[in-house]
Amino acid sequence: MMIAAPASVAEIQDAHSQASGAATPLLRVQDLTIAFPAAVGREAEVVSSISYEIGAGEALGVVGESGCGKTMTSLALMGLLPPAAQVDGAIWFDGRDLTKLSARAWRSHRGRDAAMVFQEPMTAMNPVMRVGDQIAEVLVRHEGMSKRDGFSRAVQLLASVHIPSPERRAQDYPHQLSGGMRQRAMIAMALACRPKLLVADEPTTALDVTVQAQILDLMLELQEQHGTAIQFISHNLAVVSEIAHRIMVMYSGRIVEYASVGDLFANPLHPYTQGLIKTLPEMGQPGSDLYTIPGTIGGKRPPGCRFSNRCPLADAGCRQAEPALREVAPRHYVACHKVN
Repeated sequence: MMIAAPASVAEIQDAHSQASGAATPLLRVQDLTIAFPAAVGREAEVVSSISYEIGAGEALGVVGESGCGKTMTSLALMGLLPPAAQVDGAIWFDGRDLTKLSARAWRSHRGRDAAMVFQEPMTAMNPVMRVGDQIAEVLVRHEGMSKRDGFSRAVQLLASVHIPSPERRAQDYPHQLSGGMRQRAMIAMALACRPKLLVADEPTTALDVTVQAQILDLMLELQEQHGTAIQFISHNLAVVSEIAHRIMVMYSGRIVEYASVGDLFANPLHPYTQGLIKTLPEMGQPGSDLYTIPGTIGGKRPPGCRFSNRCPLADAGCRQAEPALREVAPRHYVACHKVN
């Protein structure tokens, strides 16, 4: 027998919070839908009615293939969606709905309350502006510092993210730094005003494995020091597992599984999550073929379950109705007709 579920994860979590007396989460996303007008006049949904929350000091990992809606979700939290985007639902942050903010209020929110670390800092940073000046600009705008004091603080921030010779590096331009140093400088900029939420959109993808590990260790260190909540976005489950308390698996704009890191790896329930875990290389087996999930996420969505055209378990029932996200174990949610 299937377990009946409330309308959204947010409602389930609200019941848990009330029962345990837990504090209101820092971020609560409720039924967020993001769509763009298509050329033929129809709306193309890239994120479909997703709900989740992040507590203060908690790290949530968001995983899925390119095109699943991870980045659009993160841009919505920062008010950085393209102008054509049509947004429904609510994004509650520290007691206010961000979807109701004016352009001026969004500018105040970004950098002060929430900050973002992008995948490629060379495209996110100003190439003709010194690294120290870029960090100082955030402090001048949000903290009211003078340019001189802001630059001095920028040097301290570069030191805090373990950049060697921070005084000299603050004078450099982005192209003069290595990829790892640029990403550290982006993190320093993001944390300049001690935001409550840090959104990291695949911040280690372009880095080699050694530097990836250093960046993850740095983010964990800074989270412990400042109690910053983190939404860490990646296509790599192994990377996310190093930093996240909970993991949200997205596919084709929807949440298909949502659980603690331990539960997700010990008992992955959705066939897509199981496939993602199979793609991880196994230690001690060099040269072995890597598993790949058949098909791609692009193209026309199939009827019913959005994963049905790639799922080895799909049957006629899966292609008729889209499965609801429901709680099948304590704090473990899945959207699959095959899971009881």
